[in-house]
Amino acid sequence: MAGIYIHIPFCRHKCSYCDFVSFPDKVDYAEAYMACLYKELKMRGEELKDRTFDTVYFGGGTPSYIPPKLILGAMNQIKKCFKLSEDAEITLELNPGTIGESKVKTYLEAGINRFSIGLQTAIDEQLEDLGRIHNARDYVYATKLLNGQNFSTDVMLGLKNQTKEDVRKTIELAHVCGSKHISMYALTVEDGTPIYTDYLNGELPDSDEVAEMYEYGCKLLKEKGYERYEISNFAVPGYESKHNLNYWKRGEYIGFGVSASSFMQGSRFTNTFQLDEYMKCIISGFYPAITCEKVAESEAKFEFIMLGLRTKYGVSLKEYKQKFGNEMAEDFPKALRESLKYLELDGDRIRIKDEFLYVQNSILMPFMDELPAEETEKKTEE
Repeated sequence: MAGIYIHIPFCRHKCSYCDFVSFPDKVDYAEAYMACLYKELKMRGEELKDRTFDTVYFGGGTPSYIPPKLILGAMNQIKKCFKLSEDAEITLELNPGTIGESKVKTYLEAGINRFSIGLQTAIDEQLEDLGRIHNARDYVYATKLLNGQNFSTDVMLGLKNQTKEDVRKTIELAHVCGSKHISMYALTVEDGTPIYTDYLNGELPDSDEVAEMYEYGCKLLKEKGYERYEISNFAVPGYESKHNLNYWKRGEYIGFGVSASSFMQGSRFTNTFQLDEYMKCIISGFYPAITCEKVAESEAKFEFIMLGLRTKYGVSLKEYKQKFGNEMAEDFPKALRESLKYLELDGDRIRIKDEFLYVQNSILMPFMDELPAEETEKKTEE
């Protein structure tokens, strides 16, 4: 598999927890920015014309905030410059406060066949506290506008004053509205964001409370027919996100737009985070990447293990040997011994036991420690 990611960095209002590259005050740049993005697509398309891509993902920012004709234009350019598989999954992130009937019509005309809706919580007071521009009623309206289209819903844990009952109401709302996929993840508090003050003041649930909410949410989702296929992702069987699965299987992807990252042919590169710099580079005919590095083999081994263990599929010992030449037990003997009680073997696959998935990071530390010193330092710096 291979994926295409498109970054739309504009939004109406920056949420209190947001640390993504987004510009709530620069939507006037949208047409000029997208013209540059179309050009970047053409530039990369010439060198990747022989590749077939299985997924397209519009993220942000808020892709549904900009005029829908710009999304249509991007899809037309993608189809012109890249070869897409016949059953390509094409996803657009949307905020319930920025959607309307005419927009949905244009998205469907563009070929969008999957939507990712940022609900976060069904409790309006919590949405207001997060700086979200929508309420629960807007979410219901958005799902009705989609009229049976495939969509996913984001649910956030660890919010101020959030309870298990709030989590239940949120999951049940998403389920009743027809969401086939739910991403349930803990709020990540980043230094420099407005919500960081709440964190410092102890106004957010602690890690144990969030873990209890997660466990409760997992149980409720299972009862409603959603299967956990990755730590934070649950889906009705057959509705797993192909785009995200490609990331977790360490597949290749190419990113377009400001701050977009790519992983192609064993190298990782990232575009500039500055809007003006991005546009100047493209207008001048230069690629806007500011970092580019070849991934070392030992780092590739760790990524293969780390990403695989995030999922229900785990790590295939056969695939590991095919990719790297050695048995996994040869490369990480100490880490496997230390992590043995957290793992289970199913055929040739090693998986984290369900009850330990939420503490995956601590389970992976022994594998990190067993990397060569220079790779450990590199990962730590990143």
